[in-house]
Amino acid sequence: MSDTTLSALFLGLLEGLTEFIPVSSTGHILLAGHFIGFESAGKTFEVVIQLGAVLAIIGVYFAKIAKTVAGLPHDPQARRFAGSVLVAFLPAVVVGVLAHDIIKTVLFESPRLIASMLILGGIVLLVVDRLPLTPRHHDADRFPMGMALGIGIIQCLAMIPGVSRSGATIVGALALGADKRSAAEFSFFLSMPTMAGAFAYDLYKNRDVLDWSALGEIAIGFAAAFIMAVLVVRWLLGYVSRHGYALFGWWRIIVGTAALVALGMGF
Repeated sequence: MSDTTLSALFLGLLEGLTEFIPVSSTGHILLAGHFIGFESAGKTFEVVIQLGAVLAIIGVYFAKIAKTVAGLPHDPQARRFAGSVLVAFLPAVVVGVLAHDIIKTVLFESPRLIASMLILGGIVLLVVDRLPLTPRHHDADRFPMGMALGIGIIQCLAMIPGVSRSGATIVGALALGADKRSAAEFSFFLSMPTMAGAFAYDLYKNRDVLDWSALGEIAIGFAAAFIMAVLVVRWLLGYVSRHGYALFGWWRIIVGTAALVALGMGF
């Protein structure tokens, strides 16, 4: 197995492992790619393997999605749930379109910024996890529209690589009154339109420079991301219900600190 194939397998597993936990998959993929010297033209590899994680979450929640879609014509609760996810998604559409070029050409090219955001986000997770918050909402299907909009606005912070989309939405939901399990579950549902939209827009913006010559490596990364993401999603809800988010806060701090040390040593 070639070094490139091993790198693709490693990055695919890393994408699937980190996409839905609050540690920033983008930050991990960009830092890992920097340190192992892996780069694809137009970020083709990095863009496409995210679709593997999108399909994983759709697969896990397919029955729920199908039931919601089928109920839209006659079920007010289905319309309310779909509406809350759409409302939470809209701020990312606006900010993502307006700031896309800056995000991709400036923020994504700064490993020190990414490492710093990992550490800062880890501290925020640890603080929020220990706050004596009193949850008022225990069902991700029934978040109020105002709360959904607030979560969507906070999600926009994740445009900065290293912040974490799932981390921002989970912290936002907790701060707005969700319990730990429903915060994670709403983050899952919101990830579907957000990640699918980001994938489609990235693909469109980079259509002239995308490099499809390494289809084998892309397929390996895609499959690895899909399988790992399915396992993580099935495990995560039970874990955070019992133990909270402190593990992921410490994870972020350790990874970010190690990256800053390595960068300071010239790696």
